[in-house]
Amino acid sequence: MAIKRTLMKATPSSEGGKVVRWNFEMKYEQGTEGEADYYTNMKRAIVEASETKASPDGDVTTTNFTPKAEKDWTKKELEDLCPIAKWDGIFEAQYDSVITNPVKSPVSNNDFVIPS
Repeated sequence: MAIKRTLMKATPSSEGGKVVRWNFEMKYEQGTEGEADYYTNMKRAIVEASETKASPDGDVTTTNFTPKAEKDWTKKELEDLCPIAKWDGIFEAQYDSVITNPVKSPVSNNDFVIPS
């Protein structure tokens, strides 16, 4: 069964009328709600327009998006900023460990009698 992704929240932070940071929440679902195969999980990310990181060769700046007014964003653009590939891999591993191949817990036998 396919993974269902739903962008639940996209909170913009603006400077000078343009969005410079997005805070995302995406709901992941797989299986049939109410059935044993159903699993859901929320993924979150904060994406800055640009980020500067120190490196041995000097600071490196990465541009994630060009700032623009809130009203100018489309849903697809917002979804494209989310780290979907990373989230998909994490969710698939979670689904596998919880639904497909759950950890089996040993059963205790409290009535066991120590042999004499």
